[in-house]
Amino acid sequence: MKTLDAHQPCPCGRLAAGKGGKPLTYGSCCGRWLEPQTASAFPPDAESLMRSRYSAFVLEREAYLLQSWAAQHRPANIDFDAGVKWLGLEVRAHRQTGADTAEVEFVARQKPMGGPAVRLHERSRFVRRDGRWLYVDGDAL
Repeated sequence: MKTLDAHQPCPCGRLAAGKGGKPLTYGSCCGRWLEPQTASAFPPDAESLMRSRYSAFVLEREAYLLQSWAAQHRPANIDFDAGVKWLGLEVRAHRQTGADTAEVEFVARQKPMGGPAVRLHERSRFVRRDGRWLYVDGDAL
């Protein structure tokens, strides 16, 4: 598991509101949900959950990823590839598809150790259960 200082830019790349917004810090963005000592709530919407899951992959937070995955699609464990460098996240679209369902389209870039950079372009589906957003699955685009 990797660590990140709360004052560093958040891996998810979210910008502060407003034109020309600066990158949010990890502590004021995804760190609110990923760090055990500060985690007191859940992401308020599907986009925030998706961004926090990206940060969790960057920081290799298996427990968070599994807890934020809908049970019917959750794997038993997550194997992180050694030496992967995450290069960035672009959220292309997000929308509510129902009262308790949503979709987020994103592109995540990474460079595996010893290989060329790759892009994961996905439309992910999310569901809200008991007030908490969960990742269900996604379609590669």
